[in-house]
Formats: sequence, C-alpha cells, structure tokens
Amino acid sequence: MIVVALLSLAIWIGLLLFRDGFWLARDTDEGMAPPPAAWPAVTAIVPARDEADVIGRAMASLVAQDYPGDFRIILVDDGSSDGTGAIARRAAGTSDRLTVIEGSPPPAGWTGKLWAMRNGVETAGAAPTHLWFTDADIAHAPDTLRSLVARSEQRGLVLDSLMAELRCDSFAEKALIPAFVLFFQMLYPFARVNRPAAKMAAAAGGCMLVRREALDRAGGLATIADAIIDDCAMGTAMKAQGPIRLSLTRRSVSLRPYGGWSEIVAMIARSAYAQLDYAPLLLAGTLAGLALLYVMPPAFTLFGHGGTQLAGALAWLAMAVCFQPMLRFYRRSPLWGVALPAIGVVYGAATALSAWQHFQGRGGMWKGRAQARMQR
Repeated sequence: MIVVALLSLAIWIGLLLFRDGFWLARDTDEGMAPPPAAWPAVTAIVPARDEADVIGRAMASLVAQDYPGDFRIILVDDGSSDGTGAIARRAAGTSDRLTVIEGSPPPAGWTGKLWAMRNGVETAGAAPTHLWFTDADIAHAPDTLRSLVARSEQRGLVLDSLMAELRCDSFAEKALIPAFVLFFQMLYPFARVNRPAAKMAAAAGGCMLVRREALDRAGGLATIADAIIDDCAMGTAMKAQGPIRLSLTRRSVSLRPYGGWSEIVAMIARSAYAQLDYAPLLLAGTLAGLALLYVMPPAFTLFGHGGTQLAGALAWLAMAVCFQPMLRFYRRSPLWGVALPAIGVVYGAATALSAWQHFQGRGGMWKGRAQARMQR
C-alpha cells in the first residue's frame, strides 16, 4: 500500500510541477491587442437546433458587437421544431446583420453540428477573412469579436478560441462544472496548446475565430466531419496550418443551465468515450488511473497508517491545491478543493456510462441524434 500511496503522491506532484502549469488558470483573454490597420470582414456562423430558450439572448449579444469592420451573422436552423429561427429574427430587431437559413439533414459521415456549420460556411462564401463559429447558447460581451480579431491579426493566429465561462448556479453545477474546466486543462494545458512548437492542439467550440484561408488549406470542415469532440478536432486541423490560441474568458458566457446531477453526467458521458478513441483498453486504464488519483488518497488518509497515511494526505492536499485557481475563477469556496476526490469519482462513473451508451448504440446522444454510431 505504501508503494501505491507514494505513486499517487508522485503523480500529483508531477502534475503540479511539470504539466505547463495547467492548473494556474493563467491563459486568459484579458486586455486588448492594438487594433489592426484595417478590420477584416468576419461572418459569425451559429448552428442551432431547438434552442428557443437561449437563442434570443445569444443573438442579441452578436448583433450588439461593436466590431468596426464588416460583420455578418448566419444562423443555421438545424431542423428546429420550437421556433428557434423566428426567435432569432425577433432578437436581431432591425439589424441587417442576421441571415437565417434552413440547414439540410446531415449525410452519412457527418455529425449534425458540423454539417450545420458547413451549411453556414457555404452560405458565407469567400467574402469573410475570418469565420466566427459560436454556439447558440453563448452570449458575448460587446467587445468580444473586436478583441478576438485584434489578437488574431497581431499574432497571425489561424484559430483563436475562448473557453466560455460556464453556468455554475445549482449545487450540482457548483460541484462539477469548475472541475470540468480543470480536467479539460489537465488534458490540454493551454500554455502547451498555445506554444507553436508543441504538437498539442485543442479549442473550445463555443467560441472559435478561424482564418478562412487557413481552414480551406486544411481541407475545410470535411476533414473533421465525423468528430464528436469537434472543437479539439478543429484545433488539431488548424494548428497544422499555423499558430492557435486557447484562453479562459469572462467575455463569453454560457446561457444553458446544466441542471442537476443526471443532466451534467449525461453531458460528460456524451463525449468521454470518444475522448478515449472508443478503445476498451484505454477505458480500463483511464478508470484505473482515476482510482489511483482520486480514490486512493482519501482512502489512505482515512484508513491508512504511518507513511501510507501521510502520503495519502499529501496527495489529497496536492489535488486540493491544484483546484484552487479554477475555484477562484468561478468564484467558488476553496473548500470545494477537499471534495475533488468525490468529484473525480463522478467523472469516472460518467466515463464508464459513456462507454456503455456507445455499446448500446446511443453514443454521443445530442438533440435526438446518436452521433457516435458512425464510430468504431
């Protein structure tokens, strides 16, 4: 047991010291880059399927952007049955920025969202220099697009993505949502993603400013057509074309309430097994690793003795420390750090559920579409 306890402690120390400071939450979009000599044309593309409860606020935030250049918005109504398109038009008011189109059904080999995005790209044509892919449940501060474009032009970015601030109101959201972002950063340290020489790439699908010419060079959206985790697939495709950036932000916020425990677990399960490339051996290894990192430290602390108990307590302390910057970002009590082992267990259970759903033919379920069925 002492060997297992020391191994868990060593891993946590290694994560804190040698994984690009992922846990420090330092990569943000604070500030504003100098304005470019000329503001390039931008088209926002918003795929939307049955988003009546949030699309009005999201669309109003897009129409209100203070962008000095040419800016257009294309909402792709992806087979909605709740009046999403009509609500978007009302929210846009008298603005001539918005165009609403009806999306066509996705063909074999495409996820619904990516096909809707492609519908939007085709409608946008060759005019925009940048495409701004943003979700129907994200609201943006008025200077968001101006900030994205200024930074992209200054640094020559082919992709600039913002991790929107997620809803964190219910007890389940307070318990699980900050950890969701922490675990994402653990998998994809933003500093490493943002380093041009590093192979690691990722993005956050709620807000991605993409240089159109670079996307065409990469083969367009067809290169990631079947990706369940489409944002990270986009990051990989675009980093092969040039520098990318991924940041935390308070400018863009999620409007969608995640609700209770079952709803959040379902959200995690939607893509967890896809993250493991649908590989049973990776699933087994991941669950064993989660047990080592999150179950063993409190178990050794509470029930161990001597060196085993001390190593377990230090590992538990290390994970609590690891959680603190993200808790500050989400304005949560530092005491939530003590609960990270239990939170890790929930995420492990959601990962197992994700695999079970895949084997049942219900993987990647979203808005009535089991999108992972096309995967192996």
